[in-house]
Amino acid sequence: MKVDLNSDLGESFGNYTLGMDSRVIPLVTSANIACGFHAGDPAVMKNTVRQALESGTALGAHPGFPDLVGFGRRKMDVSPADAYAMIIYQVGALAAFAKAAGGRLQHVKPHGALFNMAARDAKLAEAIANAVYDVDSSLILYGLSGSESIKAGEHVGLRTASEVFADRSYQEDGSLTPRSQAGAMITDEEKAISQVLSMVREHKVTTLSGKVIAVKADTLCIHGDGEKALLFAQKIRAALQENNIEIAASGSFIR
Repeated sequence: MKVDLNSDLGESFGNYTLGMDSRVIPLVTSANIACGFHAGDPAVMKNTVRQALESGTALGAHPGFPDLVGFGRRKMDVSPADAYAMIIYQVGALAAFAKAAGGRLQHVKPHGALFNMAARDAKLAEAIANAVYDVDSSLILYGLSGSESIKAGEHVGLRTASEVFADRSYQEDGSLTPRSQAGAMITDEEKAISQVLSMVREHKVTTLSGKVIAVKADTLCIHGDGEKALLFAQKIRAALQENNIEIAASGSFIR
């Protein structure tokens, strides 16, 4: 049994520092690095790529909507053609930083509102998947387990990694509870660990309403900007290892 641990990183901007990247990066196997639209800037992208490579953490692009003020978490009315161009632009930028540092990208994981909208919108998901494929067909597309993103990635011929979340609650349709609703975030580390083990070992999760639904867990997200990000990462790693679950970058086992 294997699972990838990923975290959203490189989300600082100019003089503003967000997250605990230097401490979280060594604890995860895949880094989703912001590409300058929702967060990050060229210097931050370059530095985060370097840190990840030094830690042996696989590199991934984390493209989002062009919304620094809203941190990419606000919905935007974009056409599939615009979404396609946004993905090409951002993934291409991070791929260049990776190449300059002697590495290469493993995966692409859309960010925030773009991620959640693509999980339900088949046309948006298709545009994202096509963009990733056209940049590099060997890349792995990360998407919400059971979502349109996973279906679109598989349809165009990409490898896909079904993603689950340690610190987010679920709705009965498999979507994440919107952050604007009570109970969206899981702040109790023991509850988060219990949810993780259920998803990885038993392929199921208990929703906010109490209903149990099926999930596939190839990769597990640990948010790097949360109040307890470091504690969550440490405790979840320990729990997985104690349960004989191998932690490995998705590129080593996704076929």
